[in-house]
Amino acid sequence: MALSPTNNAALMQEVDDAVRKDRLDNIWQRFGRWIVVGVIAALLAFGGYLYWGHRQEEARGENAELLLGAFDKAKAGQPTAATTDLTKLEADGGDAYRAAALFQQANMKAERGDTKAAAALMAKAAADTKLDQSLRDLALLRQTAFEFDTLKPEVVIARMKPLVDAKDPPSSFFSSAAELSAIAHYQLGQYKEAGALYGRITDAPNLPKSLQSRSVQMAGMLGVDTVKDRAAESAAKDKQAGVAPKAATAAAAEEKK
Repeated sequence: MALSPTNNAALMQEVDDAVRKDRLDNIWQRFGRWIVVGVIAALLAFGGYLYWGHRQEEARGENAELLLGAFDKAKAGQPTAATTDLTKLEADGGDAYRAAALFQQANMKAERGDTKAAAALMAKAAADTKLDQSLRDLALLRQTAFEFDTLKPEVVIARMKPLVDAKDPPSSFFSSAAELSAIAHYQLGQYKEAGALYGRITDAPNLPKSLQSRSVQMAGMLGVDTVKDRAAESAAKDKQAGVAPKAATAAAAEEKK
């Protein structure tokens, strides 16, 4: 007896389902154990990642408390206790906290007059390739400042050259590096180079008033008239500012007509 179209479709569906089940059974028999292992491994990895993230957050909090505690101890006149905390941060605190620990230890050494030890700590930070370049540049600048009286002028100029010559972008520490270089050039009798550097310093933005005043005086003494340059620049700005109100007035008068 022939099957009706409906019965035939139902039979084909049953056969298709049976084939799929058979294939799934074969796959499970062959790879089921590995699938279970893979799922468990993925769950363990995800759990480990969550735990690692949690521990990182906890560690950052602990490091922050340790650093603040070291600052408080240093202010309270407890350098030994502060150094113990900072040394721990330097070893286990990660890049940012290691840098902070080195800089604070150098500050404490310098305050006690031990500029040699302070310079050594800054040299360590300057040589640390894991630190951000700006921190390494600042460390090199401070190292050079601590060692300045014991260094040959040529060494100072060579150390500061990358910071002085940086153009795109300019170094954030240009003005301080340029002043050290200018002093070194002056000591060598290279007055033209020294004056040029002092002139460049006076053009730098956001200068501390003391450094600006000092640089203007030194530049003038060395034949670089930064006062005249600044006066011309100021006059040009005033002239430009004066043109705008006149143009606005003329436009208003024209509208009234």
